[in-house]
Amino acid sequence: MIHVKRYSSCEVELNGRKLTVEGPVTPEALAALRFDEGLKAFRIPELQHQALVEIAALPEGRIIIARDGELVLAYVTFLFPDPLERWSQAKLDNLLELGAIEVSPQVRGGGISKAMLRLAFSDDAMEDYIVLTTEYYWHWDFAGTGLDIWGYRKVMEKVMGSVGMVWMATDDPEICSHPANCLMVRVGKRVPPEDVETFDRIRFQNRFFY
Repeated sequence: MIHVKRYSSCEVELNGRKLTVEGPVTPEALAALRFDEGLKAFRIPELQHQALVEIAALPEGRIIIARDGELVLAYVTFLFPDPLERWSQAKLDNLLELGAIEVSPQVRGGGISKAMLRLAFSDDAMEDYIVLTTEYYWHWDFAGTGLDIWGYRKVMEKVMGSVGMVWMATDDPEICSHPANCLMVRVGKRVPPEDVETFDRIRFQNRFFY
């Protein structure tokens, strides 16, 4: 499969400042930018910056960012599922994972997450993919947002749902380990039915429990 990446951009105004939302960005363009100090949910900003440059260089990798000048304030990543996760067992080259979405405390609450996702899925090439995201409560920033676990879950469902991602059941042990965890999926319009069936078989590997 040829992974087509069509760059696009838009401006979002937030508290008097204009942010550029763009992507998929090239590894070279991303490497030339700086990461905000508030982007530290997964690792220190410098290391996360390096990791995203590497993802952008992957054939399937897509990075969407929101920036103020040369300062990256938010990002979304898309890439193949981790080889250690069950989703990689599908061996589908049109299965992508929305691996991370992070917004600096500087610009939270301004709809930046939705803007990045809308831009990501505005690329017609995304209609060729099944895109999944696994939401785990232990990754959520309760302290920074002031939300409780179910309030955060509701926000995540609303953000992901804004681009057509829907909740899907699964028997994946990590997702089933807590009722707030969830799997959300968007199936592109051009995804073959047989690929959807393959994905469904991966969602449930212990059907005798149901």
